[in-house]
Amino acid sequence: MSEEKLRQDSHLADSLNADASSPNSIIPRLQQALATCSQLIEAGDISKSNELVVELVDFLNPFSVSVVEDASNLELETTAFEILTEIDRFISSPSRNQEVIDALSFELPKVVCKFACASKRCSEIAELIVGHLVSTCSPRDMLSILCAALSSPSETFKIPCYFAPLIGGLTEVIILIQRRQFEQVKTVIPVILGVLKSVSLEADVEDKDTEELFHKAIGLAESIQAVCKKLKDKKKLCALLGLFVLQLMALASIAMRRNISSLLSIVLYLSRFLPLCGISYEGLITGPDIDKFKSICGDDRDDDMACFSHVKHGGSLAVIWGYKSNEASMAADEDFEAVKNELQMNQTKRWQAIGMLKHVFSSIDLSWELKTHALDFLFCIMDGGATVEIQNDNMDYYTYMPTLYTALQAIEMVIIYAPNAVLRKKSFDALKKVLADVPSSLRFDILKALIQNNECSSMIAILLDCFKREMLEEHSRSISVTSGVSEAEVKDPPCASFWSAGALELVELVLKPPKGGPPSLPEYSDAVLSALNLYRFVLIRESTGKTNYTGVLSKDMLQKAYNEWLLPLRTLVTGVVAENQNDHDQLASDAICALNPIELVLYRCIELVEDNLKHA
Repeated sequence: MSEEKLRQDSHLADSLNADASSPNSIIPRLQQALATCSQLIEAGDISKSNELVVELVDFLNPFSVSVVEDASNLELETTAFEILTEIDRFISSPSRNQEVIDALSFELPKVVCKFACASKRCSEIAELIVGHLVSTCSPRDMLSILCAALSSPSETFKIPCYFAPLIGGLTEVIILIQRRQFEQVKTVIPVILGVLKSVSLEADVEDKDTEELFHKAIGLAESIQAVCKKLKDKKKLCALLGLFVLQLMALASIAMRRNISSLLSIVLYLSRFLPLCGISYEGLITGPDIDKFKSICGDDRDDDMACFSHVKHGGSLAVIWGYKSNEASMAADEDFEAVKNELQMNQTKRWQAIGMLKHVFSSIDLSWELKTHALDFLFCIMDGGATVEIQNDNMDYYTYMPTLYTALQAIEMVIIYAPNAVLRKKSFDALKKVLADVPSSLRFDILKALIQNNECSSMIAILLDCFKREMLEEHSRSISVTSGVSEAEVKDPPCASFWSAGALELVELVLKPPKGGPPSLPEYSDAVLSALNLYRFVLIRESTGKTNYTGVLSKDMLQKAYNEWLLPLRTLVTGVVAENQNDHDQLASDAICALNPIELVLYRCIELVEDNLKHA
């Protein structure tokens, strides 16, 4: 290249770095830079052209940042529109050399999508530019370029309007891929889902841009579906599409948690894919369809599979929407009544469904409205099946205990954090429903585990009350069965699990925590009061009935309760009350109020133990 030409290139580079704050000078310099790049590429000077492209990007970046940071500035929007129009005019020219387009395609998508954030018309031109690059360049190259642009935006551009044209471009690219479609799609999906997850978790305010982004993702799903139709062996790609749709279902529910009407329209679109992928409501809510698709697509240790972290949330939500909306069940080509009847009549499938619902209950990102729908669905499938305890000799109940245990823990989270009393009561009723569906021989183990692994004082108190209720109901049933026989003559306890030393173990767990020392007061007032009430109940019931199923009346146990539980607790309560007696602030008043009922029950327990020790 001539020395004169080098001087021109140097002058161009200097001009790009010159007064970058003047909008009026941007378009001429952009035109000059694009023309020079074209000349250098056509002349074969790839190295110099690459340097100039980088300088061009660096030159435009400050303007794109200003567009996002000052979205109301009409002058900046006009400048962004003019920049995009000039780029579109340049690459769309029929006389443009394909080598020039190929060279620019590595940087242009990222650049133009930054300016897409200026306005709706800017976004439309950005989509045109990306679409033109997709239609003229190598599909495999564009797939990598667009994925890279999606994966690496700066913090300023992690917004829906930046991502939308890029996802739209991938929608077109997928159709153009002719070989190894499954592998290519499996590369794209984690990138798309990563973007959507980031947007969903940060979507504090509902906006049309977020909704539009999910419609773009649905467009990608439609492209994958179109590719599936062309393939002879479509099993793996259909499974991948199914997982993608379920993950979208979950992420859309998170992103649009404050706009349920808009969410329903997304759900209807996504539900149409379910029958096409061979997914059924029953297979979703009991889990097999999801597990099957994951095994088809790859091992859980596969990095590409990590993006499907919310597919079980999505599967549960898809069925919940089928319960709430006839339109959703019709879109999924499902008879919800048949699914409901099957879950009501089949205890195994019902427990599997409860296990799936835990993903909705335990999610901190889903709305309370959706969790309320999930509770309604739970009541729906429990009606007709949970009220009667069914003993199935062929069923291995212990296999399902971990599932039910974690589901109950998830329901506990709703009870603890629900924003109103109505939802707390509904979730507590759900907890009791699920417990009632468990055989009584295993109910003790689950309740004990829930209490042992709980840090919330109020929740421990609720669970101890449930335990006490189970003891009372078993005792009442025993009395009805042995009517006319005194309790002392009944050799076996009402229920070997509840009426056993295990009841006192739970009392000790609260009154003498494993970590040592008496319980923390007033923080654990609820749990302590409930434990004392349980101990008093057992002590009175056993002494009046002249039984000792739990061992509560043995001399050693009475002395242990007296010396290790009750007296240390009395010392603690007395001390805390004394400390707060002279304080007149609200905190001290609340502490004393919380301890008053504990004192009453505590002293009654001490009296009962002292009386029974005299006759032990």
